[in-house]
Amino acid sequence: MEFLMTLKPFFKCTIPKHWTPYIRCIQPRHCCNLSNTKETSGEKRNTVQEFKSQLSSGPTLQDFIHGLPVRKTSASDGQHSHEQSYFSEELGNSRKVFFETYGCQMNVSDTEIASSILQSKGYQRTGTLSEADVVLLVTCSIREKAEQTIWNRLQQLTAMKKRRLKTHAPMKIGILGCMAERLKTELLEREKLVDVIAGPDAYRDLPRLLAVADGGHQASNVLLSLEETYADIMPVHHAPHGYSAFVSIMRGCDNMCSYCIVPFTRGRERSRPISSILEEVRILSDQGVKEVTLLGQNVNSYRDTSEEQFCGPDPTQLSRGFKTIYRTKRGVSQIDPDMRVRFTSPHPKDFPDEVLHLIAERGNICQQIHLPAQSGSTEILKAMRRGYSREAYLELVENIRRIIPEVSLSSDFISGFCEETEDDHQQTLSLIREVGYNVGFLFAYSMRKKTHAFYRLQDDVPAEVKRRRLEECISVFREEAARVNSALVGSTQLVLVEGESKRSAKDLCGRTDGNMKVIFPKEDVAVHTAECNTAPVNVGDYVLVKILSSTSQSLRGRAVSLSTLKQETLPRQELDEHLASDATMIENSP
Repeated sequence: MEFLMTLKPFFKCTIPKHWTPYIRCIQPRHCCNLSNTKETSGEKRNTVQEFKSQLSSGPTLQDFIHGLPVRKTSASDGQHSHEQSYFSEELGNSRKVFFETYGCQMNVSDTEIASSILQSKGYQRTGTLSEADVVLLVTCSIREKAEQTIWNRLQQLTAMKKRRLKTHAPMKIGILGCMAERLKTELLEREKLVDVIAGPDAYRDLPRLLAVADGGHQASNVLLSLEETYADIMPVHHAPHGYSAFVSIMRGCDNMCSYCIVPFTRGRERSRPISSILEEVRILSDQGVKEVTLLGQNVNSYRDTSEEQFCGPDPTQLSRGFKTIYRTKRGVSQIDPDMRVRFTSPHPKDFPDEVLHLIAERGNICQQIHLPAQSGSTEILKAMRRGYSREAYLELVENIRRIIPEVSLSSDFISGFCEETEDDHQQTLSLIREVGYNVGFLFAYSMRKKTHAFYRLQDDVPAEVKRRRLEECISVFREEAARVNSALVGSTQLVLVEGESKRSAKDLCGRTDGNMKVIFPKEDVAVHTAECNTAPVNVGDYVLVKILSSTSQSLRGRAVSLSTLKQETLPRQELDEHLASDATMIENSP
């Protein structure tokens, strides 16, 4: 009775008078003694039938909900039925989405995948933040500094969102990628900065999450998957001028290095079917793309196990002297060799001789290998659970240079890992000097929750010591890079033109096969080496460039002629002799 009394004011203000008989039939039930009940079974049946009849002709739930939008759909019998529309068929409705991408190339690829998914639902991508209805940050969790950058950016975007509320529809802010998975709860609760959260395996759910956010609720999906590779999603590539593109071929990582958060934010390792990769590369080739970079957290352990033809009976072969803590995979596969191919980021354990010979033999596979060392100390490598010693790493470097003499090497290093001594640090410096890299990525160690190091090791190297060791590593790295690059002076390099130099509109910039930046004057060059006809150099062209000078970070030279990746050029000796005839002009150039 108390419940009905509570509803009485609602009934008075919302129910028409002609419905009153149907409401009166709802009588309260009282506790009573069964022995005092005189009602016969026939009378009960009559009462029930009368009640059902009144209900069938009375008000429906829809009559109690005023102002709720309904849409009529055609039923099979030609009649119209009312159906509640919770989400529009075109969820995006031409709303504009702005992406900000942080971190590695995999996040660039993820941005293109998310953009494709939203575009299929009616959203439009914009490059102008001020006109965006939705702002999505594709984030990185590999280091604390990367996460702090995102927190600061969220504060700025929230301030912008509050200013926009007065004149525009509310802007929605979303976090995608690794930080979304790692800090879901904190992102949702901390000052209510975020409307949508989607982990690396939840991009298909973005349209639904945004629809929920439009209803005024926070929405999240950070579930990891053992199968998701987005193989059926054709990314919307936004590479500069369309000359180069990233192609994600596998996701996740099984290595479980003690410092790394990736297995916990991106899940277990799984590879895309090779048929979907080939189809994407074919489409990119048709669009005029000249270079693709194959991406994966552990890209050279790619294995397509979806088709028997790509899955052989033998287990994966590792580099000599390397081991892994997980069971080796089976199968090998190849990809379309029709354009310049790079791949990143690999693990040193996955460079058996057959892979190295393939790189040496195929002219379209760049002779540049990223070989993350992380440390030069065997003891620290053991603590990192890298699966190799200093000696095994150096033996691999020697083997690579024996098979690929002109290879360019790059690497990653972490300064100040748990329990790293000064002697360990000096061993890292000596490794950098001994190997001689062209490019390096060096960072101070940042402890990450969920990792093996977080639970088992002590982050006992003081921050100031980490900074000092990092600065020393960077200094030695640059010295060696300058030495390695100076050896290229006088050589002729095939360069893919990327655009104008950042420092001068009079210069062009491109990359060599070894991924070194080359700057050269913007001027007409010979169409072919042995011809007198000249033509301007455009973005996306391959050009032969004579290297004149170098620094630790770039090369400078002068373009000699246009070229192509598969062009039949003069033999190397004849080409050098031809170029020597123009030596005076080239060497006297600015």
